[in-house]
Amino acid sequence: MASQAPNNLPLLYRGLEPINRQAHGDKTVRRLATIPALNEAHAVPVTVDEFMLAGRFFPIIFSAGDEPVPLALMGLHEGANTFFDAEGKLLETNIYVPAYLRRYPFMLARLTEDTDQLSLCFDPTSEAVGDFEDGDALFDGENPSQATNDILAFCEQFEQAGQRTGAFMADLQGMGLLMDGEVAIQPENSEQPFIYRGFQMVDETKFRDLRGDELRKMNQSGTLGLVMAHLFSLALVRDIFARHVAQGSGPQGVEAGAPGGAQSGNLAQSGNGDAAKANGIVNGEPAKT
Repeated sequence: MASQAPNNLPLLYRGLEPINRQAHGDKTVRRLATIPALNEAHAVPVTVDEFMLAGRFFPIIFSAGDEPVPLALMGLHEGANTFFDAEGKLLETNIYVPAYLRRYPFMLARLTEDTDQLSLCFDPTSEAVGDFEDGDALFDGENPSQATNDILAFCEQFEQAGQRTGAFMADLQGMGLLMDGEVAIQPENSEQPFIYRGFQMVDETKFRDLRGDELRKMNQSGTLGLVMAHLFSLALVRDIFARHVAQGSGPQGVEAGAPGGAQSGNLAQSGNGDAAKANGIVNGEPAKT
């Protein structure tokens, strides 16, 4: 997932440069403390390997379109991330950080369309690779250093998880379980609910109507547990709403900590939402109805 380069850059990446000894033999790598573009990303890709843990902190939804991917929802409208500050630094230390973010600025990518070979690349605008005294060397003589091998191993694990995620999404689509999603949050003392659309979710009605043999197959493959993790995580949309309100980016007229605020709102789901997709990220603009 999200591994095509260089013409179709994935979320957060502003460029891709392959690592090689000729260009980077004397360079070092350091851990990034922030990802500046992250504060404007309101949803981040996650793999099925992360559903159980990520679903404890974020609603797991699916992007709109014919090739949906799972996303950890971090904000309810574009340009707003309630878990990272303006500099792209995590606001709380006890929050799970998706592997997609931990992988940045590195990734495995195909350098040309006519090859299946993946090369280890990095975003040269990230300031993670350079002439840093406090960094780890990328190369140890003629060979990649231990730090580079560790980065490569993590990227390989992410690609493998991405393949498993692709198979899971194919199963959901094959069974016709995805539908356009809609979430309504009804704060107390508010006459109208706040409606969020522009994503996909599992159709609970179709899910409940599956035959016993289909459910057994899903259970044996692990798909059943993933679907349940997704459905349970949707209740966290209300918590994201509350974070928006507390941070001053919520809808007008809803005050943090006030009686009838978002913390005490009710969450409803339906399948009548209009799907919209922008830059590969779910587009959920709030609207009063």
